[in-house]
Amino acid sequence: MNYVSQILPSLISGTGTTLSIFFWTLIISVPLGILVGLGMITNFKPLTWLIDVYVWLMRGTPLLLQLIFVFYGLPIVGIVFQRYDAALFAFILNYTAYFAEIFRGGLQAIPVGQYESARVLRLTNWQTLRKIVIPQVVKIVLPSIGNEVINLIKDSSLVYVIGLGDLLRAGNVAMARDVTLVPMVLVAVIYLLLTAVCTVVLKRLEKHYSAWR
Repeated sequence: MNYVSQILPSLISGTGTTLSIFFWTLIISVPLGILVGLGMITNFKPLTWLIDVYVWLMRGTPLLLQLIFVFYGLPIVGIVFQRYDAALFAFILNYTAYFAEIFRGGLQAIPVGQYESARVLRLTNWQTLRKIVIPQVVKIVLPSIGNEVINLIKDSSLVYVIGLGDLLRAGNVAMARDVTLVPMVLVAVIYLLLTAVCTVVLKRLEKHYSAWR
């Protein structure tokens, strides 16, 4: 227990970085994903083509490669990021693409008849979006969003490759220094706790939106 108390502060500090990447990626990439998803179903072909290429690139290449490219590759052309900013930029680009595909599927799953019914009821576009479309889209996409949220927690460990002091890096440093697997066991426990909390929250959200059938 003495050893655990000695390494716990560094693990908690690393967890702070992990949660920061997770939080800001989620806060920024979800709204962007909605906007990009809307762009994917427009009739403006040049826009949809550009978006399709972007989504194909982000989903077709590993996030690890994207991190390396942003931090080590972009400086070649004069674009330099700090480690944290590089990680956040790469994560937002990657997860926006995944969320866009999810929201596109959700938007296209809404029957056209419901839009026509909204016009008959003389609802404005905003009222239609807020009262009819959004609740149903959220219910449809929530399980898929939940999977991506859990993946985001685990993917945050990839920032280790660019030397950012996250949870995994803190555990790896302690393991290499003290030649023991205890730090990595604690890292696994912390990741499990984080995913457990997210799972509970997501299940509550799914239950809340289950009324929309």
